[in-house]
Amino acid sequence: MVVIAGPTASGKTALAIEVAKRIDAEIISADSQQVYRYFDIGMAKPSADELAAVPHHLVNVVEPTEDFSAARFATMADEAIAQIRSRGKRVLVVGGTGLYLRVLLHGVVAAPSRDDELRAKLEAFADEHGNAALHARLAAVDPVTAAKHPVADRLRVIRALEIHELTGKPASEHREAHAFVEDRYPYQLWVLNPEREAVYAAINSRTQKMFDAGLIDEARRNLQWRNTAPMRAVGYVQALAVIDGTMTREQAVIDTAQATRKYAKRQFTWFKKEKGARHVEPHRALEQIVSAAPRPRSRGE
Repeated sequence: MVVIAGPTASGKTALAIEVAKRIDAEIISADSQQVYRYFDIGMAKPSADELAAVPHHLVNVVEPTEDFSAARFATMADEAIAQIRSRGKRVLVVGGTGLYLRVLLHGVVAAPSRDDELRAKLEAFADEHGNAALHARLAAVDPVTAAKHPVADRLRVIRALEIHELTGKPASEHREAHAFVEDRYPYQLWVLNPEREAVYAAINSRTQKMFDAGLIDEARRNLQWRNTAPMRAVGYVQALAVIDGTMTREQAVIDTAQATRKYAKRQFTWFKKEKGARHVEPHRALEQIVSAAPRPRSRGE
């Protein structure tokens, strides 16, 4: 299996299509936002021509109201991988959602299921005392995980506290134990390593193009899904603010680009630590990936 990862706006989509053509592969998208139907412009999905050029999987596969997780992604990706291999094709996974890639390649960390009653109590604590107090509770029992999550990331802080409450062990200990689990698939992980300033410039340009292409109108058409996960994505939050009259279009473009640059920065950090990653400059990536690609598995193998 060939995997192409990297920060947003680094050219993964165009590269993946060229690689897929050269090695006779089908593409599995590892993007937590592109799975949702009806939200197209702000998710930077492959164009209709790109989708037609090479078979794609896990794009436009769930309704906006559906819950979607890394575990569900891995299950659906497993099914797609089996189908692709049954046709004697190579598998090419491409995306920037690091957690999805990690779960697909290495599996899900063993942890308890969500406890709605406990989560409600933690939410109430945060509402009363603030996110900083909630984060301090996590730091007291799991400083390693607390250092990974900003104070404002209430969802992940609550999940880490939930794991500790239910198991008596910090989430970081669960992750450390999981690090010794065998890989789920043989793979080559290629991480695009462009200059940061080039990525930031591409983000600024792409953001402007999204708004020019009708991002605000798309958000308006999708107002029935206002309180769903895709509408909380960067770009749609700002588009809603324009619709609500709390932000100008110009400020929405600026805010979206800034938030996307921050996301790209986190992606750079994440992929720098990935096990077995081969970091490659974008202009060298095509030939290096194609020349190193493993042979396709035969049918039934």
